[in-house]
Amino acid sequence: MLPLLLLLFIVVPIVELFVILQVGEAIGVLPTVALLIADSILGSVLMRSQGRAAWRRFNAALVEGRIPHREVLDGALVIFGGALLLTPGFVTDIFGGVLLLPPTRAVVRAILVRRLLPRLVIGGVGGGLRGGPGRAGRRPGPSGSGPTGSARPGDVEGSATEIDPPRLP
Repeated sequence: MLPLLLLLFIVVPIVELFVILQVGEAIGVLPTVALLIADSILGSVLMRSQGRAAWRRFNAALVEGRIPHREVLDGALVIFGGALLLTPGFVTDIFGGVLLLPPTRAVVRAILVRRLLPRLVIGGVGGGLRGGPGRAGRRPGPSGSGPTGSARPGDVEGSATEIDPPRLP
């Protein structure tokens, strides 16, 4: 976690300043500032349109009665992409554009799903995570199943069958 924070708060601003200075030397100060303002405005317009499209797809999935997992991930990527485009700098604008444009966002979404899906723990009845990080301090009972002491509301006994999750495009 520390290397990620170091990268995020120290390395990225230094790289952004370097690129802005290089562009400023190449095309001048005023055109560089104008370009930064223009890409922020373009980014906000693109974020608004893509955010609305993701919201429409989310609502359509709910109306169809299916879980909107793809739409939620798209919405999160649109938010991150918009935030990166609104941040002054050319490097973050490139990453923000990648997250906002539908074809490249689909590639990023596929990579994220491939990397993160095996790590997810899906809750069962009652929505609780069984065996996840929120289970600290609870020990199995004498039979090896269930907590000791009184059961909480929503706790159920049962069995599970592992299935392969559906692949997202």
